[in-house]
Amino acid sequence: MQRISIIGTSGSGKTTLARQIAQITAIPHVELDYLRWEPNWQLVSQDIWRERISQALVGDRWIVDGNCSQVHNTIWSRADTVIWLDYSLAVILQRLLWRTLRRVMTQEEVCNGNYESWKTTLSRDSIILWTIQTYRRRKQEYPVLLSKPEYSHLEIIRLQSPRTTQNWLLSLIS
Repeated sequence: MQRISIIGTSGSGKTTLARQIAQITAIPHVELDYLRWEPNWQLVSQDIWRERISQALVGDRWIVDGNCSQVHNTIWSRADTVIWLDYSLAVILQRLLWRTLRRVMTQEEVCNGNYESWKTTLSRDSIILWTIQTYRRRKQEYPVLLSKPEYSHLEIIRLQSPRTTQNWLLSLIS
């Protein structure tokens, strides 16, 4: 486990888990959101984004967290492990609601000077709405994608509850 991709629906805890693994293993952590978003929630072009990802994955050791079908191949072709946080929608929504509330109330930075706001949270661009809309699709797509022959080299770790994830994480320490 030296080149790790952590996937899961928005709000499942990908970044938190990546940070925890990085702390235990001293493997550098890369957040896709930092590579994708500029200030004022401006998306970088596909070319720039792919270049940033390629540069981030140059080393022999890394942990990448994030979902984006446009770059799975780039990441997974270089990864040796994919960790899929496959939690129930109820668990994810509970986590996401608390995280969003905390971020809005404390003005915690999301990435690159970007912040969540009440306006965005209550709009069509809401991360909560996005999660509800994409949950079922991701749950159906990931097994199909991960079973493709080009990803047969990957160790797939599918964690289906926060408790299972914590137990797995503790196994890294011992």
